[in-house]
Amino acid sequence: MFTGLIEDLGQVAEVVRSADGALLRIATRLASQLRSGDSIAVNGVCLTATEVGDGSFATDVMNETLRLTSLAEIGPGTPVNLELAMSPADRFGGHIVQGHVDGVGTVVQLVDDGFSRRLTLTAPEQLLRYVVHKGSITVDGVSLTVAALQPEGFTVSLIPETLERTNLGDAAVGTTVNLEVDVLAKYVERLISR
Repeated sequence: MFTGLIEDLGQVAEVVRSADGALLRIATRLASQLRSGDSIAVNGVCLTATEVGDGSFATDVMNETLRLTSLAEIGPGTPVNLELAMSPADRFGGHIVQGHVDGVGTVVQLVDDGFSRRLTLTAPEQLLRYVVHKGSITVDGVSLTVAALQPEGFTVSLIPETLERTNLGDAAVGTTVNLEVDVLAKYVERLISR
């Protein structure tokens, strides 16, 4: 489980693609805290560290994950949001994030608003039913609050800390991002539908 509070902005050092999937090597200061077999969220996708080296870790990304997330588009030099799995003693500062990406969205508008920046994103219709005004959503692994709803998407506001410490600070119109809706909404829907 994760909280959506990004701990490091890592950088993709290597991508090896094959018919079986992809191997990523990511440089990060968090490598010293990882062991082989540990979970780590990469742009909001829960992955397993398969090898940990000096200042980097490797992870395998299966074809299913490549089909459903923006990880299929990344290459060497790409900055990625990283979060270690939550330990029982950690503060719970964001919201419940599983690292199970529900779909991808696209940035369609950027507007500076004082010291913050508002990002408007499109999202698949099947996800929008779980997105509520002032509710939580995860965008590329970042726990955010929905500031506004539109028929085909939603808007979030980013504070300077988020702009500086995550890859959302470099987002542009057309950027594809991973989205994870609030899991509680999905549980409520499932219970009510029965």
